[in-house]
Amino acid sequence: MHNKPTFEFEFVALMASLMSIVALSIDALLPALPDIGNALGVVNSNDNQMLITMIFLGLGFGQLIFGPLSDSFGRKPIVFIGFLIFVAATIVCVSSNSFEVMIAGRILQGIGLASPRTLSIAMIRDSYSGDFMAKILSIVVMVFILVPVIAPSLGQFLLHYYNWKSIFYVNLLFGVIIIVWFWKRQEETLEHANRIKFTPSLFLDGTKEFWKHKNAVAFTLISGFIMGSFMVYLSTAQQIFQVQYKLADKFPYIFASLAIAVGLATFLNSRYVIRFGMWRIAYAGTIAFCFISLLYVALFWSRDNPSIEILITFFALQFFAIGFLFGNLRSLAMQPLGHIAGIGAAINGFISTVMAVPIANYIGSFVSNSVLPLFIGFSVFGILSLLIFMRLKLSKG
Repeated sequence: MHNKPTFEFEFVALMASLMSIVALSIDALLPALPDIGNALGVVNSNDNQMLITMIFLGLGFGQLIFGPLSDSFGRKPIVFIGFLIFVAATIVCVSSNSFEVMIAGRILQGIGLASPRTLSIAMIRDSYSGDFMAKILSIVVMVFILVPVIAPSLGQFLLHYYNWKSIFYVNLLFGVIIIVWFWKRQEETLEHANRIKFTPSLFLDGTKEFWKHKNAVAFTLISGFIMGSFMVYLSTAQQIFQVQYKLADKFPYIFASLAIAVGLATFLNSRYVIRFGMWRIAYAGTIAFCFISLLYVALFWSRDNPSIEILITFFALQFFAIGFLFGNLRSLAMQPLGHIAGIGAAINGFISTVMAVPIANYIGSFVSNSVLPLFIGFSVFGILSLLIFMRLKLSKG
């Protein structure tokens, strides 16, 4: 572990790239949701959202498998196993003739991708701690955000010149390049002396240890609320901009501009987290998240959708606040779990993801002809997150 702040560019870029395989698998597919639904005979267009939310379900459960195994056998071999599952799942997706098989393939993709996603965080925790860990995670997330900026445009391009299956093939090619880079250049971060002997009770023991740390539990719950809110946007963005606002041609550019708002916030967080601390910044970000969403609800309650310019402004402000939360909440949850980083990252990711999927599916079912339900969801779960923060603040004295 780095006891003093040192920055390794290739390590940060590689960790961001591992996470980016997940982002590309989700965001590049957004423009193709109607085409896939039509090809597979989907009747209710709202069901297309499941192509996004179900991969998150797989991510949640996959982390429970790969996190504990990595604490015993090291990070690198488990990343390779997860990627092989992703390859098999991608073949299932492009070969599917029914929506149900496609959903199964997306869940399996999520299970496989849980390995690079979770273990990149564990490898960061192996190497860094404290506010500098939050700085590194912020930089990783900032690089990771570049993928949502270009992914929908890439998906639109492939859809225009080829078909929706080509998006899966390009995702697979991108993943192969990253995994080869990881194999050649990244050393194992978990030393043999720090590995936990594999036993049938390994996960149970790690879970018991996780629940002993109230801060880890609290910040995991907040992550679930915030992730669920953001997942609603991801799963409904195509429907909002292409169906409600009739902006199919501009959708990739709108999506990219909003991703930049998150990227800018994570960049600023990486600059100031050492100075102000991840706790204070995350608390302020949660307050801003609540205020922005409540303001939208107050202004547009019982009204039609606002103009696209106003909506994009509110989304940009909302996601700017979220940019100060993602890396800091993960770092705050992982800070006391360095001795079980793999299991800790797995449980943190599992709980937050399994919370987020039903939140996204439920709220998303109301986003048919109005954006208001989305901001009501932001408000409810923002307030719940703020209440947890306030409870922790009181307990700190």
